[in-house]
Amino acid sequence: MLSLSRLTLTDYRNYQQLVWRPDQAGTDGRVSVLTGANGSGKTNLLEALSMLVPGRGLRGARLADVQRLGAAGWAVAARLAQDGEAFEIGTGLTTEAGVAGGATVGASSGGRRVFRLDGEPARNRAAVAERLCAVWLTPQMDRLFIEGPSGRRRFLDRLVLALEPEHAREVAAHDEAMQGRNRLLQNPRTDPAWLAAQESSMARHAVAVCAARRSLVGRLNGAPQDAPETGFPAATLELACEITTQLMAHPALVVEDWLRDQLGRRRASDAAAGGASLGGHRADLLLSDRATARPASLGSTGQQKALLIGILLAHAALIAEVRGEAPLLLLDEPLVHLDTTRREALFAALLRLPAPALLTGTDPEPFAPLRGQAGFWRAGEGKLRPDSAFGSEYPGPPAAERV
Repeated sequence: MLSLSRLTLTDYRNYQQLVWRPDQAGTDGRVSVLTGANGSGKTNLLEALSMLVPGRGLRGARLADVQRLGAAGWAVAARLAQDGEAFEIGTGLTTEAGVAGGATVGASSGGRRVFRLDGEPARNRAAVAERLCAVWLTPQMDRLFIEGPSGRRRFLDRLVLALEPEHAREVAAHDEAMQGRNRLLQNPRTDPAWLAAQESSMARHAVAVCAARRSLVGRLNGAPQDAPETGFPAATLELACEITTQLMAHPALVVEDWLRDQLGRRRASDAAAGGASLGGHRADLLLSDRATARPASLGSTGQQKALLIGILLAHAALIAEVRGEAPLLLLDEPLVHLDTTRREALFAALLRLPAPALLTGTDPEPFAPLRGQAGFWRAGEGKLRPDSAFGSEYPGPPAAERV
């Protein structure tokens, strides 16, 4: 069981200073419902929590863009517990010299991204990912099935990252090698040995990336997504990727050699096209309803949303099984496009999972079935207050934490 007992935000978007204790809304704090008008800061709070794991959060924002207007940096810190053992994770952007240490990431503002575990600099980002993972749902993902493959690829890579913390490094290394090759291809006098070196690196990382994606797809397809139990349709996932097809028939080292040869053969055509025609960046994720084999792209908006939620719930259960620890669930506007039956199925599923879940919505009424089981909060003016109509009054933080 993972629990969240305290979240502190400093100069994060519209929050100048916030100390939030989810369990002080009349429940155990495992499920929290945040409501409020558009622009009140609901998604900002979910995004802040998503920044506690490596990456750019659920919005994919630049690190310098999330700090409050006029602030010199930002910070997010949380106190959590796994099976009763408490730990703290913090991250932020600072311009103070000598403060970063440990795992840092550059930012365009000149500051540095800092990660800390239990008050000490994290040795690297993988150490943070090993301690905590998060799964999220955003309204932008409602268009996942009808837009281009890049969004589906990023979605899949986030799922992989939750189980394999080194995956982000492999993706970044692949993209860096690919961009280096693209630059060299634009110069007709480039030494072929330099191109060969970039292609060798690109092939190695592309195979690692595609193998990790293939592994996760296999795990999710093999997971017992029991629709009667979850209330959501089971999905079949498929990778449309030449490298993955090769991996199904040959060992990884053989596929690396094949890809290296293909990149060499395609230099002229790739130079003319301005980019690589083969690599990890060309993969697409195809989804369909397991029971009917109907592609997700042909389903209604409600059916697509149900498939997506079913995948996320199956993924959360897989994380808990494989890692021995549950993920943090961040669901932004999850009830949009869901009928009453599916809404109640989602509530039941969240209450079964051994993980904290945060849900947002404009009004609390659609979440009424959770009354007495979830904490209800109203966001606005850079604050988070309990909704007294749906739960007990929040007494406020201890005197030492009041700001």
